[in-house]
Amino acid sequence: MRATSVPLENNRVKLSVEVDETEMAAAMDKAAASLAQRVSIKGFRKGKVPKNVLIANIGGPSALRGEAIRESLDDFYARAVNDTGIDPIAQPEVTITGGETEGALSFDAEVAVRPELELTGYRDLRVTIPSPVVNDDEVEAQINRFRDTDATLNDVDRPIILGDLVSMDITATQSDSDADPFEMNDFMYTVGSGSITPEVDTLILGLRAGEDLVVHTDGANGAVVTYSMRLKQVKEKILPELTDEWVEENTDWPTVAEMRESVLEQMSSLRRREVASSRNEAALVALAELVDPDLVPAALVEAESNDRLHQLGHRLSEQRIGFDQYLAATGQTPESLLAQIRYDATVAVRIDLALRAIARLEDLSASEDDIERELVATAASMSTSAEELRRSLADSSRSSAFAKEVAKVKAQRWLLDQVTYVDPLGLVIDRAHLDSLGDESDADEQ
Repeated sequence: MRATSVPLENNRVKLSVEVDETEMAAAMDKAAASLAQRVSIKGFRKGKVPKNVLIANIGGPSALRGEAIRESLDDFYARAVNDTGIDPIAQPEVTITGGETEGALSFDAEVAVRPELELTGYRDLRVTIPSPVVNDDEVEAQINRFRDTDATLNDVDRPIILGDLVSMDITATQSDSDADPFEMNDFMYTVGSGSITPEVDTLILGLRAGEDLVVHTDGANGAVVTYSMRLKQVKEKILPELTDEWVEENTDWPTVAEMRESVLEQMSSLRRREVASSRNEAALVALAELVDPDLVPAALVEAESNDRLHQLGHRLSEQRIGFDQYLAATGQTPESLLAQIRYDATVAVRIDLALRAIARLEDLSASEDDIERELVATAASMSTSAEELRRSLADSSRSSAFAKEVAKVKAQRWLLDQVTYVDPLGLVIDRAHLDSLGDESDADEQ
């Protein structure tokens, strides 16, 4: 079989394929064997019908050839895709151009292919992640949470500051609603918590008990929500003195020093896990932002969305959970679930396109050794042998597609080595701290 490809406009390719007579003869033999298992002919058992008898009973050689073409065309097309290395993302439009009745078979196939992007900016990615190093202020804040359980509240007659507790009567009304206002008396509000609306935490500072505060904020569907608050009493929280005696009496630690050391160790371990699990994803999401959404083919997003929806359905089925139960448990509607799946699918497609572009632009094609390593690893994850997976890829004409996936893996590893990670303050994180996270992840798995 011979196949050539010619690029067309709008990310489409035309394949021209010629299948020689020897291969067509093999395809006809295969079709005859398949038909013999399905066709009933008086005087013969299924599967035992002589070929000449079978041909005579199904309408002659042209009928058998037509069946052979119908059965084998998908395989011929898949082999042509593999041989030419194109990357289809939709079903092809196939036109038989010769050999329908005899001789070599030829056909053309026009198909949409994955676009090759001219990606820029990926060498200069700066990605914000939590710092892997826990600072003293964070440790003190955690210790203060322990002290908070034993805090006392004192009335104060001064302007309100951050952290104060304010007792208030509050009324909430919505501009587009005829319902009665929502009212709550003696509501205890912690300044800085944001539990009413963020504007409250700003506007309440400096006020005193006995004063009123009115805050307008945007509600749903363009409505305006008005909060009217009567500030009745202000209390400040007094934390107990942090001493060895208090620590021994109220915690599992004997001293302040041991408490602080243990809290630092626990927070550092938790932070390292958090960073290890999120840094790669954060880098890939940042990479996705470099891809123009208008260049993302709808066919890829649709296929990825359907695949994710199918996987979700499979997981729920295994857990014997219905979609209605899942929606109720997660507080979603069918529309919001589908919208989230489509959003995630779009991000995944943008990442895929970007990584393939990096593999091409940085010449990160997969070597035979690269392919073998990934093949062994993939086979292990599928609980099969490398040889079985290799045979399956060859039989399904997917060896070329697998090699491209390996190149994409190389591109991701290359990218993660290039990314500059910064903490929320914009300070560059030492790569040595990040490299040490691999050891932590390995230890967690043991």
